[in-house]
Amino acid sequence: MPHGHYEDVCVEGHLIDSGIMSAIMDVVVALDGEFETLSFDVGRTNEDPSRAVLRVRGNDAEHLDSLLTAVQEHGAVPVDPADVNLAPSPCDGVLPDGFYSTTNLDTAVRLDGRWIPVEGTEMDLGIRVDREAGRAWTMPMAEARAGEEYVVGHDGLRVKPQERPRDKQAFEFMASAVSSEKPKAQVVHEVARILRDVRDAGKTAIVVAGPAVVHTGAADELARIVRAGYIDVLFGGNAIAVHDIESALHGTSLGVSLSDGIPAVGGHEHHLRAINTIRRCGSIADAVEQGVLTSGLMHTLVTTGTPYVLAGSVRDDGPLPDVITDVMEAQAAMRAYCRDAGACLMLSTMLHSIATGNMLPGSAQAICVDINPAVVTKLSDRGSWQTIGIVTDVGLFMAQLANELET
Repeated sequence: MPHGHYEDVCVEGHLIDSGIMSAIMDVVVALDGEFETLSFDVGRTNEDPSRAVLRVRGNDAEHLDSLLTAVQEHGAVPVDPADVNLAPSPCDGVLPDGFYSTTNLDTAVRLDGRWIPVEGTEMDLGIRVDREAGRAWTMPMAEARAGEEYVVGHDGLRVKPQERPRDKQAFEFMASAVSSEKPKAQVVHEVARILRDVRDAGKTAIVVAGPAVVHTGAADELARIVRAGYIDVLFGGNAIAVHDIESALHGTSLGVSLSDGIPAVGGHEHHLRAINTIRRCGSIADAVEQGVLTSGLMHTLVTTGTPYVLAGSVRDDGPLPDVITDVMEAQAAMRAYCRDAGACLMLSTMLHSIATGNMLPGSAQAICVDINPAVVTKLSDRGSWQTIGIVTDVGLFMAQLANELET
């Protein structure tokens, strides 16, 4: 391997117990590169950070660039950092070639010799820089405008890696929470603790709910948690709201009686009649105000003043007048809540959960509950130690969680 294509990088933090060093070494080897440890100063106690300097070697300049981009996501920065490279957007809705695609980790850019934090931590966006104002912030591709400057390449970037929790019990819980068993008391207790901590810290707690929440009878339990003040906003689609309103107006969900589990006569029409009723009222809130909708999860959200974002899809019937049918507009509405999120409870909805997960900062704790192990695994794989996955019936879990939060 040529010896000329290398760069020295340094990384600081709890490198051993958080697995950062091994992650950097693994990614370099996986990409067919080489590394050499030039120095490794280990913290004297488990509370002290460590610092390492590595020499990363590639086959050529392009290969080295890919290696540096990969280790950068684990917090490695050049020993002698350069200023960030910027390029203009060529036209509206298009980022410049070679744009830096963000992670969900705290990031800073080096501009005129000083590090500037990037506002709005979120993955898969560009970084817009205003030289004159000395600001940097994330920007969705669709919102880019011609002539705006964006970060390109990997120079002048610093990423703070997500470290494994220092508390041993918390780590053991996080590492073993993906299970096909029914939720154990300590798992429910831990999720309740997270929601309490988020509320006490003044952060936003998001719930992403699918229609299975209604089918399994968990909507009433979720409403209890909303009334207790642990949920700040609900994300969902047309279906969760329609089936909840159908159950409130007709006692069925998808035409099946929630009391005895038997399909009701003419029940297949109930969801359409529920939609029509709300559309006649004007909105869900109007239906509550007019005394038409007097119970259910959506009624609780309205009466407690808890906001909700309902994003539409091509499958929707109606839809309800509250549904945002422009997906980019819905994404923007969700993003506004995600950026201050401390926790997100994802309940039996794969697509909405993945969409929300892509917008969450790495510091937000995600809890994914689903009967399908594939959904939980997919969400857990999205972040290193960010997602707690619980494979179980959502109705059983929500009842236990509501009870725990009320104690």
